[in-house]
Amino acid sequence: MKSIFDTVGNQCSEIVTKSYSTSFSMATKMLSKSIRKDIYNIYGFVRFADEIVDTFHDYDKEKLFTRFEKDLELALKERISLNPILNSFQETFHNYNLEKAHVDAFMNSMRMDLHKSKYLTDEEYKKYIYGSADVVGLMCLKVFVKGDEDKFNALKDSAMSLGSAFQKVNFLRDLKADHEDLNRTYFPNTDLNNLDESAKQAIIDEIENDFALGLSGIQKLPMEAKFGVFMAYRYYRQLLKKLKRTPALDLKNARIRVPNYKKVELLTRSYVKFQLNLL
Repeated sequence: MKSIFDTVGNQCSEIVTKSYSTSFSMATKMLSKSIRKDIYNIYGFVRFADEIVDTFHDYDKEKLFTRFEKDLELALKERISLNPILNSFQETFHNYNLEKAHVDAFMNSMRMDLHKSKYLTDEEYKKYIYGSADVVGLMCLKVFVKGDEDKFNALKDSAMSLGSAFQKVNFLRDLKADHEDLNRTYFPNTDLNNLDESAKQAIIDEIENDFALGLSGIQKLPMEAKFGVFMAYRYYRQLLKKLKRTPALDLKNARIRVPNYKKVELLTRSYVKFQLNLL
């Protein structure tokens, strides 16, 4: 039965999410069950594309990515794929009328990672973040508002800002891996070999502005999505707090993380804030 095949695909996307990101999977568990699987499906898709360009160093990344890209196009067109991750994503894509332009923008940013190592201008930087993060926020927002175009348009700016904030925190956290392992520099006009407190603070100020707009949107989300997104917001704010306390020159020598016990504490405190309407 096709329904069994679809269920297997959904389960695969959930496994991918839980295997690759304990923080994101914890936040996703806080979403209503009615939308949870679709967020797993989106994450599974973006995670697989990202893995090709970031970790498959012993293989022909270009060839694998092109094949994945072609399989994606066929999945969206034919509404089925023998790749269970793409099959689950196409289901969510069609059920919520996700925008193909957002999917294309994401894939374009991932393709940039195959060859581009430095983002020298603000324009290049913003284009990459839009494709790698903002549109992922927009895809999730379509699920959160269950395809309601009016609600989507009212909240899309804050969803993009939240996606940007999450991505920039990741960039700051992963300076060491991106610079040393992948030879990438995302922040324009920044010398990572001599990163000073002034340059670090400018990046943090940018992230704080994104978080402020993102939070205003979280407060207006439907109840099915609000707590799960707020949990993700709280996790990334905690991560940013740790990055703030880390000297600039130390950022590229270690990967800052939030311990699991702290994530549980964040979950508890976030739930109290949510119940008391203190978002």
